[in-house]
Parts: sequence; structure tokens; C-alpha cells
Amino acid sequence: MQWSADRNAGFSRSNPQGLYLPVIADSEYHYEVVNVESRFKNPSSHLWWMRRLIAQRKRLKAFGRGTLEFLYPDNRKVLAFIRRYQDEVLLVVANLSRLAQYAELDLSAFKGMAPVEQFGHTEFPPIGAQPYFITLGPHVLYWFRLEPQRVAEIDVEAAEPEDHVPLLAVPTVASDLESIFQDKNRRALEAVLPVFLRARRWFGGKGRSIDYTEIVDVIPVSNTSPKAYITLIQVVYKEGDPETYVLPITFAVEEAAAAVLEREPRAVIARLEAPSGTGTLYSALAEESFATALLEAVERRRRFSGAAGKVLALPARSLSRVRGLEAPSLKPSIMRAEQSNTSIVYGDRLVLKLFRHLQEGVNPDVEISAFLSERTSFTNFPSPAGTLVYRRGHGEPMSLGIMQAFVPNQGDAWQYTLDALDQYFEQVAARPTQPDDLPAPGKAPLALLEEALPPLAHELVGSYMEKARLLGQRTAELHLALASESQDPSFVPEPFSVLYQRSIYQTMRNVASQAFQLLRKNLRTLPEPVRGLGSEVLGLEGEVNKRFRCVIERKVIAMRTRIHGDYHLGQVLNTGKDFVIIDFEGEPSRSISDRRIKRSPLRDVACMLRSFHYASFMALFKQTVGGVQGAKPDDISALEPWARRWYSWVSSAFLKSYMELAGAAAFVPRSIEDIDVLVRAYLLEKALYEVTYELNNRPDWVRVPLHAIPQLLLEFAG
Repeated sequence: MQWSADRNAGFSRSNPQGLYLPVIADSEYHYEVVNVESRFKNPSSHLWWMRRLIAQRKRLKAFGRGTLEFLYPDNRKVLAFIRRYQDEVLLVVANLSRLAQYAELDLSAFKGMAPVEQFGHTEFPPIGAQPYFITLGPHVLYWFRLEPQRVAEIDVEAAEPEDHVPLLAVPTVASDLESIFQDKNRRALEAVLPVFLRARRWFGGKGRSIDYTEIVDVIPVSNTSPKAYITLIQVVYKEGDPETYVLPITFAVEEAAAAVLEREPRAVIARLEAPSGTGTLYSALAEESFATALLEAVERRRRFSGAAGKVLALPARSLSRVRGLEAPSLKPSIMRAEQSNTSIVYGDRLVLKLFRHLQEGVNPDVEISAFLSERTSFTNFPSPAGTLVYRRGHGEPMSLGIMQAFVPNQGDAWQYTLDALDQYFEQVAARPTQPDDLPAPGKAPLALLEEALPPLAHELVGSYMEKARLLGQRTAELHLALASESQDPSFVPEPFSVLYQRSIYQTMRNVASQAFQLLRKNLRTLPEPVRGLGSEVLGLEGEVNKRFRCVIERKVIAMRTRIHGDYHLGQVLNTGKDFVIIDFEGEPSRSISDRRIKRSPLRDVACMLRSFHYASFMALFKQTVGGVQGAKPDDISALEPWARRWYSWVSSAFLKSYMELAGAAAFVPRSIEDIDVLVRAYLLEKALYEVTYELNNRPDWVRVPLHAIPQLLLEFAG
């Protein structure tokens, strides 16, 4: 087996003449072309096909224990047989010829059942009384499971209640947990993991159908009690590429298990039952000893080895300064805020963010934090203090976590904005009448760049107007810092090109297609008022794609740089006097290579404008449910114009402050028309992305982006 494209196919670093046998130098099978490392990176490779084949073979018990019954089609070039074990019935059909073949199979004993192909889970036509006709391509192999016909497609995993805890029967319950990762126990655990994963906010595959999960590595973590392991779970979907997630696991027995179930019910993965006793398998993040072990590992540059790879804990040069020496021990606590990762706070000094979705390459949060700390004067971000890295063989390192300085704060800018909006709506409700010169609601923020805000805006918005200006200033300072590099190729600005503009357009089209497809699929499950809004948005699909074409209809003259990538009010901490920007990893649903692409900083600007809109309408819905207006939940007509005015005023203040500082930068297009086209397109793309995200994670919130899309199209037309 040729391991990699390195010297001597990865077998040895010695001189090639010193090898026992020479490596393959044939052009077709050269080790630089055919090797395990390259095949492992390609989910469509023969290696992955074989891994999936073996995984299916392990799960389908009839292959190992079932009876064997041959079928005898007239076409002798087609091999067909039945395997049965208990309630499991498998049909195997193989074309032994190099040419396409057909066969008629006598399956009358299974009349009314439907063959379900086991790799793609495609349901074939049901079996009747007549011979079953099937066609096969050259050397094609089918594995079917014969199942009763499905009346409707039901996602059983998603239907499981969150407090459902599966029970695993295992031969023994061992205190060291090693037995659960072996053979049958391991397969039983892999079978229940999809239920646990789907209930986690950080799991990104909620909108996809899981085929199976596989534990690809188990890494013991020393100095933990109870013993803890970092497991890497590969999730294989019925369609698309697999994903790998990080799940720290530990174990408790008897009384300790009952205490865990009562103290941290959402951390429980499964209950174990064996003749020797009972136990509970749960997330190791529920234990302080595990969190403390990770901090000590970074401080002492430790490494933990697993079967396939190792975890390296690497301190930054600033760790001792950030941690401080006056506190010998820092008490860890898990942040309860729902997010795509898991954060551990150590006293008031450090925060460790554990990346749950593991991907090859350096996470942008690690990369950008290091760049800002070492190469720029920008300070409104948490200083990096260390990293956790997973390495497997000669492959690229994978960022497992980042340790940063803890920033004392009064919460994030999202909550601060909602509080400010509550005060705004109270003042609006207290106004006796509407003045005749009231500005029209919903004016596009860019249209207000050249206009002075009315006195009424300052009166009603109050001190938040100054906060919006400050946030615009800090955003511009961040973008100027990211555009300041002239040496590192990963950060040196690059010009817009026709090809890049085309890629923006195609990306926007793909985002729109996914959003409309998911909305169409989930439309019937939405509440009645939101369903009507969803139907309206579905009718605008053609108009959306038409508006995106504006991106490629004119040449944009500007530079593109590294950006935040997932910029919104929740990614900004409010210290009381200033703002600190956090979480530079980009949108978690995108690949790391995609998140590291240089883009227009105006994309961050548009994302923040969308966040202002989100906040204004979330506050609006809150007011109509139980706020000062006291209206019916769906009666928002009276307050909606005021929400749109707030959005326009605050967005205008943010934009003016941003342009005052960054307007002359090379990454801002020289033409106001180009700025307008890009910002509007990015706003529409972000709203469509929000539709997909909310349908997968928070369906109750989907009405916010659905409200925005028709308005954004009207602004486009204007």
C-alpha cells in the first residue's frame, strides 16, 4: 500500500537505493498519483467505496448470519440470491458481464414489499405477482433490503424527543470505558449517535439524511477522572460528502450515572446495561476535570495519541501574560449560549473554543487571530493564547480548538440592541400622533448616505445611534487591518476579476436554490401566517435570480481581502464603552477552504446590516406578542413602519461611519453604483442563507428573513 506522495511513497526517509524493494514508478500507478493519502481526501475514490461497502456489510447482519437462497434467472450472466436473518431480508443482484444485462427474478414470495437499495436508499418499484424485471449496467452490484412499502417519508431520527436516551446492551460495563469502543459495542454506539447528534445545535447536518456514523479515532485524554476520550465521529450522508465531528466522551456507573442524568440530562449519549451493572455514556464537557486537563495540556505543550492520529496542544507566546500568575488554578465552566461550537471559560482569564466540525486545514479563527495579533495594531479582538491541533499521518493539520483571552463584557451587541429597541418602541407608542413630515419607512440604507438623518431619528433612537457609528468605525478598522499585509500570500489583497465576479454570481445562485428547495419542502409545516409569506417568497424565485445577475453585468474595480465571514451582532461583545469583535471562523456550514477565500469586505458590511434588520423585526414581534402595543401576535401593521425606520436610520449611521474611515481604501469600489450593486446582492444572499439556516435550526425565526426578501427585491428595483 502506497501511503503518500512523499519520498519512497511514505514508507521511509532513507535513500531509495537502500529499500528492500523499489517503489512503483510506472506512470499509471506511480505513488505520487495512487496513494492512501490522496484517495482518503477524495470521497468518490475506490478507498471510500470500499470503506462504505465494509460498513454496510457490518450493519446488515443477514450477510454474516443469514440463510442463503439462490435465485435462478434465465440470464446466466446475472447472479441473484436472498439472505435472511430474523426480520432482515436482503436481495443481492450482480451483473458478472462486461456488458449491460437484464433479468427477471421470481420474487412472488415477497409480493407487496419494495426493494430499497442500501447505498443510496432509493426505493425501487414494489414487487408484484409477476416476475420482477431489473436492468444492470456492466459489472454492477446491487444490495437491496426488502421492506414494506413506505406510505410517507418520515424522518425517524428527527422525530425523537430531545430527552430520549437510548439503551445499549453490552457484555460488560468497565470503568475504563475501553470496552465500549471495541467490536460489537462500538457498532451499537455508532447506531445511536445520529439521534444524539441531531439534537445538538452545533451539528450542521440537520437538513441532510444520515446514512450511518462511524467512530474513526478515539484519543484518550490523560489526567481526567472519570477517564475521558476525544472521539472523532464521521457522519456519512445518503447524498453529498461525509463530515467529521468532535465528541468528547466519558462514562459513569451506578449512582454516579444517576447523578449525571439529573445534573446534565442533555449531555447523556446513552445508558449502558450489562450483567455486571449499569452505566451512562455522556459528554466529557460536563466534567470539570476534562476542561482542566485541556487547559493544562496547552500550558505544558502536551500531546495525546489515538489509533489514527494525535492531538497537539500548542501555547501561544502571550499565554503567560493573558493567563496571569496570581491565579494558580482557574475554575472552568461551559458557556450555555447556543452556538456552532462549544466554549469553556476559565475564571475571568481564558476561553477555550472547541470546534465541533473538524475539517482539514487551519481554521480561519486561528489564522486571523494570529495575524491580527502579530502583524497589525488592531486590538478590538480577543488575544490568542493557544491552539489544539489534530494531526493524522502526513495530512494537513486540523484545528480542534483555540484558546483566547477572556473579554470582560456586558453581553453581546445582539442583546444590547434588543434592549435598545424595547426603549425605542416604548417611545414610539408614547407619541400622541404621527407628524406630517415623517420620513417614509424602508428607504434603502445606501440611499441615505448623502442625506442627513432627521432630528426625529436622534430623538427616538437615542444613544444607540452613537453605538452604531462606533460599530461602523471598528468594522472599518478591522477591514483596514486585514488589508494591510504585503508579504503573507494568505492575506495580501487581490483584485476583483471577471472570473471572481462569475463565482460570486454562481455562489449566490446556489444559496438561493438551496433556500427555495428547503422552503418548498417545509412549507406545509410552517404556521398559517408564515406559510402564506413562504408561498409569496417561493413565487419570487425567478426575480431573485434575475437580481443576482447585476453582479456580472458590470466590471467591479476593487480589491478583495480576508474578511470576518460571519459578521453579525452576536459576534460583537459590548464592553460598556467599546465593542470587541470575536469568532473569525466564518460561516460554519462552508468548508475551510471556502472560508479562507478573499472576498469583498462589503460582504461583512451587508451581513451587519442584515443583523440590524433581524434585531428590529425580532423586537417588533416581541412587542406584538406582549409588549407595549398589546396587539395580536400577527397584527404588526402599526409598528412595522417604525421597525423599518429604525433599521434605515441605524444602518445609515453605521454605513456613514464605516465609509468615513474606509471609503478611500482599495477594497471599496470607486463607483457608488458598484458599491450599491454589491451591497444589495450580498443583502439578498444573506437573507436567503438565513432562510436555510432557520428552517434547519430555528423554524420559529424563519419569518424574519421571509419578511425581508420581498422588501429587498423592491429596493433592488428602486
